Amino acid sequence: MNTQTSNNRLYLDEHEARWFAVYTRYKREKLIRKRLTQKGVTSYLPVQQFVRHYTRKVKVVDLPLISCYLFVKITKREYISVLETPDVLHFVKNANEMLAIPPAEIEIMRRIVGEQSDIEVNKSSFQHGDEVEIIGGNLTGLKGILIENHTNRNLLIELNQIGYTLQLQVDAVLLRRVAKAKKRTAIATKQRIREQSA
Repeated sequence: MNTQTSNNRLYLDEHEARWFAVYTRYKREKLIRKRLTQKGVTSYLPVQQFVRHYTRKVKVVDLPLISCYLFVKITKREYISVLETPDVLHFVKNANEMLAIPPAEIEIMRRIVGEQSDIEVNKSSFQHGDEVEIIGGNLTGLKGILIENHTNRNLLIELNQIGYTLQLQVDAVLLRRVAKAKKRTAIATKQRIREQSA
């Protein structure tokens, strides 16, 4: 494929709708999604379900996977319409450039939030820093880096275009090693996790 053609696919296009992230006001993600739907703009808000225990009741709440982020699939002519939507602050940019998010990263988020089970990790022969692939369940085919048990999450999946990593817990029996850990990679992964939790 021509490099120029490949690069063009990273940006807003006149005709082809592509995924971009917008930064929103705090706790306005669902309201903005509703407003965009009313405008006919395709949007996606990955949410996770949590159970909240109150004095007199138990409530299930949906919270955004990434706070203050909403994803829109737009062409160039819808750009201003999205920006003018109340509570949308700005498009997420990388070095002042609006870069399209690969559909594969949107699909990873869809699959992760669709996975409801939270499974305990069993001891295995895997090493920290191994590149592994999930071979069972809704997340089959996803690849990531095995990390130390950190806040009950043992797998790190990077969403490179939006600059986030997702940590989740996957049963060791559902993992297959793709590549053994390189010492330098394992150390870099641990360092990145420490920085994110600081």
